[in-house]
Amino acid sequence: MPTHDLPHEARIAASLDVRAEEPAGEPGHRPPTVPGSSPRPAGPPAPTTNVGVDRMRVFGDGFRFVTAWSLRVIIVAAALWLLWWVLEKVWFGVLPILLALIVATVLAPVVQLGRRIGLPSSLSTILTLLLSLALLAGVVAGLVPSIAGQSQQIFDQAGEGVGQVRSWISGPPLNLDDAQVDEYLNSAVSWIQERSSEAAGAVASGLGAVGSALVTLALMLVLLFFFLKDGPKFLPWVRRTTGRTVGRHLTEALTRMWSTLGGFIRTQAIVSAVDAVVIGAGLLLLQVPLALTLAVLTFLGGFIPIVGAVVAGGIAVLVALVTQGFTSALIVLAIVIGVQQLEGNVLQPMLQGRSMQMHPGIVLLAVAGGSTLFGIIGAFLAVPFAATFVVGLRYLSEQVDLRSGDVSAAEIPFATPEGYVAGAQAEHAAAAAREAEQAAMAASQHGSVASAAPPRPGFLAWLCGRH
Repeated sequence: MPTHDLPHEARIAASLDVRAEEPAGEPGHRPPTVPGSSPRPAGPPAPTTNVGVDRMRVFGDGFRFVTAWSLRVIIVAAALWLLWWVLEKVWFGVLPILLALIVATVLAPVVQLGRRIGLPSSLSTILTLLLSLALLAGVVAGLVPSIAGQSQQIFDQAGEGVGQVRSWISGPPLNLDDAQVDEYLNSAVSWIQERSSEAAGAVASGLGAVGSALVTLALMLVLLFFFLKDGPKFLPWVRRTTGRTVGRHLTEALTRMWSTLGGFIRTQAIVSAVDAVVIGAGLLLLQVPLALTLAVLTFLGGFIPIVGAVVAGGIAVLVALVTQGFTSALIVLAIVIGVQQLEGNVLQPMLQGRSMQMHPGIVLLAVAGGSTLFGIIGAFLAVPFAATFVVGLRYLSEQVDLRSGDVSAAEIPFATPEGYVAGAQAEHAAAAAREAEQAAMAASQHGSVASAAPPRPGFLAWLCGRH
């Protein structure tokens, strides 16, 4: 039978000239035969369409590939679960670090300006923090007189506002009489009294939350001072600690993440300023008391996505209701809803998506997921976390492109010289790997038949993908 149409394994066996063993002459030692078959098969085997690699070997390689990647996914999922569990345990210490990093992106340019004009790092940091606190105190001091002067007017008109709401409830479309309104009010009071213990517990937990927030604020200020003072020393320390190769990659990735965080804060400030200006202008035109205070509150609330805008807008509507009446309250409500729609659907996705180079859908999903998992703090930290995560993925993708030879280091806009060196090294390693692979293929083509079948890898090498 010709050997050119046999599989590779059969050709190797035919080349070794292996002959079948003759059956023994004694009946007791004759090998068993299949009933109905002749002692020796006559003629060649039936033709088959599988003339290449054996099909079951192909199936086995496919299942081995799927199994290896499934085990890897399980290991990565277990590592992420462990990381999540540890994060829950140390969240109280991690939160001040995250907040200090975000605030440091805003104040770092001011500290750098102080260093450029010759001030020591410590003095420049202290002056920056004092100026920031003074600016915050000045805003509060400027709002206090208006709050103190107009709060009494609001309290005096609150009763009239409640009467207007009562009159609206009594009219169409509700048409509730005073007896029904009183009955509903009494039911609400009874419901509150029955749950007084729960309310007391909520107050206690609220006081605990206030104490925790004060401790977090103090830790954030201390960490902020050290981040601003010793920030330029961090990346050199990383390179000394991790070594040349890893240090260069970390320098490039962390620099990009820092720039992304700064872009997030700047764009969020722009969005909050637009909200504050539009809502404040509407309140001034309607002559609503505390218009400037409500505008500042809207600006600060804008840094807490979703919840901050809703709370600030609700307070503005309530103030307009008790001071200007139901019509003004409806106008303010329309302004607030319009501004929030503009912010949520246009400004925030567009500006943040451009500054952080993220799709608007990712921004919205990040805010929704963060608020669901961690509440208000999660909603505030979700977008910068998602942005830094995307930056890390992009950097890994660039390294894969360099290793595969799809791009060169000159085509990637690196943020640091260390990143360019790391990219050039990856490009050189990719070229060396291609040359080694071509040399191995040439050697296998000119080698012996026995060396054509590589040895099977061990379990760990197979699990790590070295097959």
